[in-house]
Amino acid sequence: MRKLVSDFFVGNSKVEVVGTARNGKDAIKKIQSLKPTVVTMDIEMPEMNGLDALKEIMTICPVPVVMLSSTTQRGAENALSAIELGAVDFVAKPSGTISLDLHKIQTELVHKVEQASLVSISKLKKPSGSRKQQEHTLIASTIRRESFSEGRVTPPDNAFPTRTELSKPHVEWNKVGRKIVLIGTSTGGPRALQEVITKIPKSIQAPILIVQHMPAGFTKSLATRLDQLSEIAVKEAEQGDILQSGVAYIAPGGYHLKLRKVGTTFGIVLDNNEPPRSGHRPSVDVMFEDVSQFKDFDKVAVIMTGMGHDGTNGLKALKSTGNVIAIAESAETCIVYGMPKAAVETQLVDEVADVDDIAQTIMKYLP
Repeated sequence: MRKLVSDFFVGNSKVEVVGTARNGKDAIKKIQSLKPTVVTMDIEMPEMNGLDALKEIMTICPVPVVMLSSTTQRGAENALSAIELGAVDFVAKPSGTISLDLHKIQTELVHKVEQASLVSISKLKKPSGSRKQQEHTLIASTIRRESFSEGRVTPPDNAFPTRTELSKPHVEWNKVGRKIVLIGTSTGGPRALQEVITKIPKSIQAPILIVQHMPAGFTKSLATRLDQLSEIAVKEAEQGDILQSGVAYIAPGGYHLKLRKVGTTFGIVLDNNEPPRSGHRPSVDVMFEDVSQFKDFDKVAVIMTGMGHDGTNGLKALKSTGNVIAIAESAETCIVYGMPKAAVETQLVDEVADVDDIAQTIMKYLP
């Protein structure tokens, strides 16, 4: 396995393999002496496994880590634990613990290693839900309750400051009426979603649709984890689910998330026939574009951390067909400032917010 992964980088002008390690203990020693820019690490290893090693690495010699994980349910849970512990991303092995067909993931792994080399280590070490953030949430929610009357939004000055000056004129927005929240994210997304979804109150008067770039099998574990931590219900979307307020639906890996009208309600359509868009299925663009055709609700569209530009074309479709508030995660808190940057460059974004302020920013526009 070590030989196979090393061979992926032969002839790569951007990446040189400086060493390999037999297990977690060996890895910690070698990381301290070789000081690599990025580490790839298997979750399943003898003597000291990848999760235990990752904890130590992030404490004593922090470095961006890309994990390799099997696609079993246990593997999926471990991959999410790794991200929570500070791993940048993970790649699913194609066929179990010993995958001799690793060449199938060569392109993905090389790309993720190259991207990981650009990630700031300080963002990976940031603990979620720090006291400062909790205090900020209390202050913000107090402001929101006292200052936002029914009807049109009149937020107090600087109650929810944006992180950058946006040239876009503010959308005429009425808080009354049906709303839907759409969230798209990629690299760093599971941690960002935990920051946002756990702060959404149970009383939210809107359903939430989420596209997180992840392989099949991993989105279920993500939904289960978020559901346990959140006031709202979080589930992996299933064919025919009828949208309900206070429920977040995560697109399953391998399927685009779409909607169809069922009387006065909306049902979820999972599509694995439409090809991946920019390499992604589910794709944020596909979800945004599909929802843009429905005039029945105003939309709050959120684009968070991730590499690439998925969501940008979809945002254009949303903005051209209905009443939409677009929120992008700030460069300051993104693990990878790719997708939000591409969205901001369209000049269609209304608010730029740090990840720990996104929940409040969403709620500001809801009844």
